[in-house]
Amino acid sequence: MVRGMRGASTCAVNTASEITVVTQELLLAMLEENGIDHDEVVSVLFTTTPDLNAMFPATAARGIGFGDVPLLCASEINVPGAMPLTVRVLMLAYTTRSRDELRHVYLRNAPSLRDDLPD
Repeated sequence: MVRGMRGASTCAVNTASEITVVTQELLLAMLEENGIDHDEVVSVLFTTTPDLNAMFPATAARGIGFGDVPLLCASEINVPGAMPLTVRVLMLAYTTRSRDELRHVYLRNAPSLRDDLPD
């Protein structure tokens, strides 16, 4: 079955190197937390807040082997007061886990985005 997993993390600054580190850290954590192998990933959608434009998160993902996975980047809507410098991910993957067994991963300052999720 194909399931969706969410994740988010924050950058300290808007640089290509920071976006790379944050994106790669987040993707690897999402795979590990959910016991997902690379070959089980169907696609990944990335969004960034408008203040992150130094590079595409998809470029960072290719750096850890996601070049054979369909990747798409988009910009979040510019909501006043929203958390800045944020990368969000929606990963679709094949898994036998039920929805309530999936772990959504929020790193750095991003856990406050989803205080409804268990630790």
